Amino acid sequence: MPTAMSMLNHPDPLTREIARGYAGGGFLMDNGEGLEWYSSTRRALVPLGEALHIPRSLRKHLSRFEVRINADFPGVLAGCMAREETWISPELAGIYLHLNETGLLHSFETWRGGQLAGGVLGLALGGAFVGETMFHAVTHASKVALVRLSQHLTRRGYSFLDAQMQNPHLEQFGTYEITPAEYAGLLRPALGQDVEFEALEEQPAFEQRFQIQDSAG
Repeated sequence: MPTAMSMLNHPDPLTREIARGYAGGGFLMDNGEGLEWYSSTRRALVPLGEALHIPRSLRKHLSRFEVRINADFPGVLAGCMAREETWISPELAGIYLHLNETGLLHSFETWRGGQLAGGVLGLALGGAFVGETMFHAVTHASKVALVRLSQHLTRRGYSFLDAQMQNPHLEQFGTYEITPAEYAGLLRPALGQDVEFEALEEQPAFEQRFQIQDSAG
């Protein structure tokens, strides 16, 4: 059975409601006027696998961080909220914590020296991963988390990594925009995929090639 179905028909009503909202192409935010559903006229997608552009200056940092999944979800959430301006209200933070407990929302984390260094929060629904927000406590930690997440999703068989909205930080990785109609065309089959998010696997061959090129160049 497609993994999205367990969320779209989850016994917990909040999880079910949120999953169905994202399956319809929306996303949650609180811009100071309460929690609301939003959509975008242009949706930003981060390339997966070898299509991802990794800045040369970042490649040497990839091996300096350990990757973990859901090891410290509250810590990643707190890091994402610790900004002068944030769209994660206390209400939305509580929802995020709840969705992590029910298995819909995950933290993909980078660690260094036994300490949480950065991470990405995102929602896994079938073969779609919707990135909500990210943070870093150590330089490069969030960028490495994004690269490792793209590679992880590739290995797990995901269709796309949705970043919702484009920004200069994401552009350096080759992030591109598509229309709502194009997004719906990708989302529909992705919801039918039977893939699992949480298992971590060994370093893929294309990462090793990057390391060889760097050491040679």
